[in-house]
Amino acid sequence: MSLVPGCPRCPAPVTEHDGAWACVDHGPTPPLWRPREASYDSFVDHLGVAGAFPTLLPWPLGPDWQVSDFAAVSASADRTSATLTCTSGTSDLDGPVDVYVVAEEPGTGLGARVAGTRGPDPGPAVGDGPPMAKVLIGHKSVPLWAVSTSGEDHELDRFVVAGEAGGRWLWLVLRPASAVLLLRDEWILRDVSGLGPPLVETRFGGPSPAW
Repeated sequence: MSLVPGCPRCPAPVTEHDGAWACVDHGPTPPLWRPREASYDSFVDHLGVAGAFPTLLPWPLGPDWQVSDFAAVSASADRTSATLTCTSGTSDLDGPVDVYVVAEEPGTGLGARVAGTRGPDPGPAVGDGPPMAKVLIGHKSVPLWAVSTSGEDHELDRFVVAGEAGGRWLWLVLRPASAVLLLRDEWILRDVSGLGPPLVETRFGGPSPAW
């Protein structure tokens, strides 16, 4: 398989013994499966690992945008607790932009890792006051609230919003922070796990983003 295991909450390696995985820093954990390089073939492997858990992408992708990374937290195809995608492209105002989308069960901690916040969940900001943005998943409009990165070393290099969709946390992390202006229009996020042939035309690759 083209995916390699790691820890959902940190970059530390994981070890496996008798079907159980553990991180040297966080102890027992389901593994995070991530490609060495984003490609169509490795994305097919990702969808197999993720199983029925939704893998969300902004859709349709812009003509110069590509899928640069993805991951799934999964002990088996029927025990997936999170997925991540990163799409990369450019905007006229911001130059190079990375957009991360994380869907996860509460307590998983992958979204907090990507956001660079103290986790594992978004915290009390979600649902407090009017939402900052909305995205459309299927026929449902999902409100999103800003998650503070104040006090973190990277607070100016990204903007984080989060909400709840289908009983799971939904995180969007945009880098650089100024790219949050792209959310002025309601985005469509599509679960591509059952997309089929259109995935063949999706662009994959580019430099693997750091998170």
